[in-house]
Amino acid sequence: MKPANDSPATVDDYIATFPRDVQDILRQVRAAVKKAAPDAKETIKYRIPTFVLHGNLVHFAALQNHIGFYPTPSGIEEFKRELAGYKFAKGSVQFPIDKPMPLGLIEKIVTFRVNEAKGKS
Repeated sequence: MKPANDSPATVDDYIATFPRDVQDILRQVRAAVKKAAPDAKETIKYRIPTFVLHGNLVHFAALQNHIGFYPTPSGIEEFKRELAGYKFAKGSVQFPIDKPMPLGLIEKIVTFRVNEAKGKS
């Protein structure tokens, strides 16, 4: 499952390229990020939704069987114990589409990234 080849102009445009059930999941992830980072600016970078606060804060994307969440390597390292049940790498984690999104964990990671970003400003 991929968005069209043309880069979406907005996060709404990006979300609209997916089936309704995936759109619902993407909206939940988006809301969790907004809740934890109300001052972050929402944009599209690398053709995926991105939140920016003193630089890139987090990105997310819908893929074939999962939602990719990209909180930078520091976000993964800080929460690797809580992420142990998911497939993750240096700067990314895969949340399966067929399981409930760990919205509370996403909020915690984003809050960590906000504090980290504000410390760099």
